[in-house]
Amino acid sequence: MPPSTRRPAARGTAKSAIRQLSWRSPEPAPIVLVAGAEEVCAERAIAGLRDYLKAEDPSLEVSDVRADDYAAGTLLGMASPSLFGEPRLVRVAGVEKCSDAFLIEALAYLENPQDGATVVLRHTGASVRGKKLLDAIRAGTGGGVEIAVPAIKRDSDRFDFAAGEFSSAGKRIAPSALRTLVSAFADDLTELAAACQQLISDVPGDIGDQVVERYYGGRVETTAFAVADTAIAGRYGEALLTLRHALSSGADPVPLVAAIASKLRTMARVAGTRESSSALAARLGMKDWQVDRAKRDLVGWTESALATAIQAAARADAEVKGASRDPVFAVERLVTVIATRAPYGS
Repeated sequence: MPPSTRRPAARGTAKSAIRQLSWRSPEPAPIVLVAGAEEVCAERAIAGLRDYLKAEDPSLEVSDVRADDYAAGTLLGMASPSLFGEPRLVRVAGVEKCSDAFLIEALAYLENPQDGATVVLRHTGASVRGKKLLDAIRAGTGGGVEIAVPAIKRDSDRFDFAAGEFSSAGKRIAPSALRTLVSAFADDLTELAAACQQLISDVPGDIGDQVVERYYGGRVETTAFAVADTAIAGRYGEALLTLRHALSSGADPVPLVAAIASKLRTMARVAGTRESSSALAARLGMKDWQVDRAKRDLVGWTESALATAIQAAARADAEVKGASRDPVFAVERLVTVIATRAPYGS
């Protein structure tokens, strides 16, 4: 098991005095608090703990408890040693909705954790329920550790997540292929995680653009960014062909316009700055490669042309969401405006 790394507590949580572990390298302790909204990472952390303990002793007893539907005495009963003294893993879900009975018994358990037991408390952060318990754990009562799993929302966070999947597996993936993969699953981290694991499992060597395209090239999000890239690059004919292929394959105009608008907004944020890519990325909450890509996209664009394109994207967004009877024409006109730098409204 890789050594643990100390990380700051998740945003919005109280300062913690206990050891902070990465969800990718969990380690057992009498109490393990898994706190945060990202369920994919939480599941990985808890599964990792089980594997860790199972490898140490195959006789591990695993029990599950619901903190929001709790029967008195359950926690102590499951954590206490059996006749044969096997190690125990007690996984407690729903701590953010815990009952009064669970809260009372969990606080009492912190004062006297059972030898050979690892109790995992899962709190999504969706409410302040159980805060007294969290504060006690973070103050060091019970000898616990914390695994923070904050929500992954930004593109840069999803990119880091996917990169970590391949790095942890000792697998190399081309940066451009990784960007395409992340774009293909921009709205679903569970699917992105599954896609990463599929490539890791299926592909024997390094993973390049052709591999990702073969597996996931049909995803609407990937197609949408292909349309956006060709239009922004001024390749009008190719952009229209890509768009028409996407539409004939059943792509919805709404995500197509959203992808184009997203690219334009990123370009606008980067335009006119003289900072280094790393400094600008840090200030804007982006990755260096996103800034570099936006700078390349801006080649050949004037400030007025970019403003025109953003106005056209806003108009197209309204039209594909119901303001027009012909959403296909709306997105075609948007691509034309962008690819040819045509005047707004032509």
